[in-house]
Amino acid sequence: MLGAVIRFIVSALVLMFVQFFVPGFRVLGFINALLAALAIAAIGYVIEALLGDKISPRNRGLVGFLTSAVVIWSVQFFVPTMSVSLIGAVLAALVIGIIDAFVPTELK
Repeated sequence: MLGAVIRFIVSALVLMFVQFFVPGFRVLGFINALLAALAIAAIGYVIEALLGDKISPRNRGLVGFLTSAVVIWSVQFFVPTMSVSLIGAVLAALVIGIIDAFVPTELK
C-alpha cells in the first residue's frame, strides 16, 4: 500500500516537472497533478484490460507511445485544471518516457 502511494506521489511530481519543459501541457498544483496521475493509471489499466498488453501504455513500442499520448491528452477531461494540446500530449509522452527510463514510477 505504501509503495502505491509513493508511486502516485512520484508520478505527480514527474507531471509537475514535465509542465515546465513541454509547451501545451499544464497541470495546476500538486493535488491536481496527483489526480492526473491517478487518472492516467486508471485509464491505462482500462486500456490494458480491454485491449491487452500489446497496446498498453507501458509497452515500449510506437503503439505504446501513441497510446500514452492519447491517455495523457484524454486525462484533461477528468482533471479540471489540466490542459493539454495534442502536440503537448505527444511531447509529454516523450519526456515522461525518458524520465521513466531513469526514475521508474511503476512498481515491480
